[in-house]
Amino acid sequence: MRLSPGSVLKARIGDPIREQLTQGLSPEKIALTVAVGLCIAVIPIVGATTILCFLAAWALRLNQPIIQAINWSSYALQLLLIFPFIRLGEKIFRTPPETRSLAELVAMARADPFLTVATLGTTVGHAVVAWLLAAPVIITAAYFGSRPFFRALARRVAASRKKDVDDVA
Repeated sequence: MRLSPGSVLKARIGDPIREQLTQGLSPEKIALTVAVGLCIAVIPIVGATTILCFLAAWALRLNQPIIQAINWSSYALQLLLIFPFIRLGEKIFRTPPETRSLAELVAMARADPFLTVATLGTTVGHAVVAWLLAAPVIITAAYFGSRPFFRALARRVAASRKKDVDDVA
């Protein structure tokens, strides 16, 4: 039996895309996706979150579009939390405080990214350790905080679908 080009495209491209769009749509999986996405979105390494969210969603079989939407919509939060993570890292490792402003750090990174990494590597490393210590708290709070909302939403959607089916019959 010979396959048509349309069925090959559907099997090779369409089916994997549909699977990604509908994967992990239980209230608990959506809450976990939101929690993991939010946690990764605030890592104090600008530019690393998209690939990290992709890898986490792939590894944990979470919904890719939802995790990326959470990630991208949390960019401002990431910028707001960079300095708190830096300060927490400084306290943990008892290092002198970073004195440059966010604007100075951004200008430095734009001018010479490699020099910036070499100069701030230890500071960023300490901030990442602080983020790792905060990650379980972020994930737990986001998961248990959002799960009731997604459960209630699922009940509303199910009730609405039942009503639609009853109206048709």
